This record gives sequence, C-alpha cells and structure tokens, in this order.
Amino acid sequence: MKFLFVVQGEGRGHLTQAIAMQDMLIKNGHEVVGVLVGKSNYRELPDFFSKNIHAPIERFYSPNFLPATKNKKINIWRSVLYNLSKTAVYIRSILFIRKQIKEKKADVVINFYELLLGLTYALLPPKIPYICIAHQYIFLHPDFKFPHGRKAEIEGLKFFTKITCINASKLLALSMYKMTHYPELNISVVPPLLRKEVLEIRTETGNYIHGYMLNETYAEQIVRFQEKYPNIPMHFFWDKKNADETTTINEFLYFRKLNDKLFLQYMAGCKAYATTAGFESVCEAMLLGKPVMMVPTHIEQECNAHDASFCGAGIVARQFDLESLIDFIPHYKPNPDFHSWVRQSEWYMMREFDFKAKELWETRLKYGYIFRFS
Repeated sequence: MKFLFVVQGEGRGHLTQAIAMQDMLIKNGHEVVGVLVGKSNYRELPDFFSKNIHAPIERFYSPNFLPATKNKKINIWRSVLYNLSKTAVYIRSILFIRKQIKEKKADVVINFYELLLGLTYALLPPKIPYICIAHQYIFLHPDFKFPHGRKAEIEGLKFFTKITCINASKLLALSMYKMTHYPELNISVVPPLLRKEVLEIRTETGNYIHGYMLNETYAEQIVRFQEKYPNIPMHFFWDKKNADETTTINEFLYFRKLNDKLFLQYMAGCKAYATTAGFESVCEAMLLGKPVMMVPTHIEQECNAHDASFCGAGIVARQFDLESLIDFIPHYKPNPDFHSWVRQSEWYMMREFDFKAKELWETRLKYGYIFRFS
C-alpha cells in the first residue's frame, strides 16, 4: 500500500514518530510516497528529519504556538489570536494539502496531529481515507486521568484534538501503558512509536544532566543553576532558530542545536534528563531507565507530565529546578512494564494497518463523508 504522511512540525515528537512509522511500513512491504510538514516563522525543520525520511518532503504554513515570552509559559490566547490573523494563509495551505493528496495517489493518508489536515477532511474531503497517530488522542479516551483543575484549558485541548481528526477512519492513541480500546470512538491504544535507534542503543550512567527545551527562554534558568553548582556537567538541546551547532557557556555547560543522533547519545549516557514534558523524549528516557524532571509550558505538556509521573517516570516542576532532579535520582525506580510494552509497538501498529482495499472502501463509505465531531 502507498501512504502519504502529514506531520505537525512543532517540536520533535511528531517528526520522530513519522520516521519510526516510515521504517515500520517499509519493513512490512509498504511505501511512503510523500511527506507534508507544517512550518512557521519560528521553527526550523531539524536536519535529522530530512536525512531520515526517504520520500519527497513538502512544507506548508500551519498553526503553531508562539514562542514563550519572559514569563516562560506559552500564552495560549496570544497564540490563538495570532493564528486567527493568518486565516487566509492557512486556507491556502488547506488547498495545497488537498492538491498533494490527489497528486500523490496514496491509498491512505496518515496524520501526525496536523490541524489543517482535519480541516481539509471537514471542508473539502478527499476520496482517500486517513488515519491519525499521536499521543494526544489518548486525551479523548474516556478513562484517561487528567490533572486536577484547569477544566477550561483541558476542554480546549480536547476540542483542538478533535479538529485534527474530523472524519478520520482510525485514531491510534500512543500511550505509556495499556488501556482499553474503544471501537465505538474509533480509538485504538498503542505503544509509543519510538525509532529503532532508541530501541538498539546501549545505555550507561554518566556524570552529566541531559536536557531538551522547546523554548530557549528557559536557558537563563539553566545558567543560573550552573552558576550555583559549577561542577555539574550539563548538555542541553534546543531548537533555537539561527543558533550555532554548539553554544558553549563554559567547560561544564553546553547548549546544542537539535541533532537527533547526538541527542540520543547524550540521553543514553546521562544520569538524569530534564525536559519541557514532550511525550516522545520522556518515553525515550523511560525506556533507557533515566530519571526525568518535567517542566510543562502549556496544558498539553501538563497532561503529559501528570501521566508520566503516574507511570513513575520522574517529577514535575514549575521551572528548571535541577537541584530537585538531583535529589530525586537516588529514589528513582524504572517502570518494569514499560520496556515490554514499547517492544510490542510494531505488532500493534501493523495489526491496525492490516486491512485490504475492500475494507478501506467500506471505511471510506462509513466515515469519509460524514462530519463526525463527537
């Protein structure tokens, strides 16, 4: 079968998931005919993605969070207003996406949480079924436990997630643990989609702290901590636009431009990991047995952090208080069930993709032209 990917370009997680999905499909005799990736003026497409995707990549403008300001937290409403002002740009992107779907002649489109693909299938539905893959679809699962409070923001998150999957044939919800499938909601719960490099890498416990920041505004907190504890080596990665490959603060503190191979090497050898609570890298740390400190910047990451702490990944903090992470390290115990769950990912995924043309046609008839938003 031929697949077309549409990928939300914010952060690192959806990009690495697309690479892992590509490798699984090719291994099982399928083909990826193209990859469409959302872009904005504030993010660059990391080199590791271009080097590991074996299909033509096309870009289109897509809604994104605006970078955090000095208060470090992302302002959701500021981002909403900005994206509303770009409506005309996004309409052109929808027309571009629909044209690409038609021209690529794929059998199935896979959506990695791109809002505009959901709107494409709501407004101008192509005659090709699509499947959605992301951890955010677990937020639509009736049994998912959200953090207390923030009800309005949680409902907003769920609303956004529903838009990304309007008229989708299946929702594959990436989860840190097994949960009940809900066929009536089209939700299948599957393991995290981690690349083979993560599954194969050799781990050891080094003397440094590893980290990833989606927003470089957190860098000043890291610098202040390092001034207080000057002899603790730290290697942090960011996706700061126009940054050098390596920004050296001193012999113990480095900020590196996102390079996924190098990122995994430092993950495998660190003694602990600090992050802004993106799903993908937290799962990688859990698989490699690294204690994690999660500093969420918006409601989605707060849900990720709450869920990961429930699984024993580590601690949640309001800022990069690395002293708390160091205190937590002796008390960390890896989750014994997580490793085997992740190792079943390919089996679960290929089971979900094991349908023939007749079933695709029946799925398209059942869901493709019905505006489902429940």
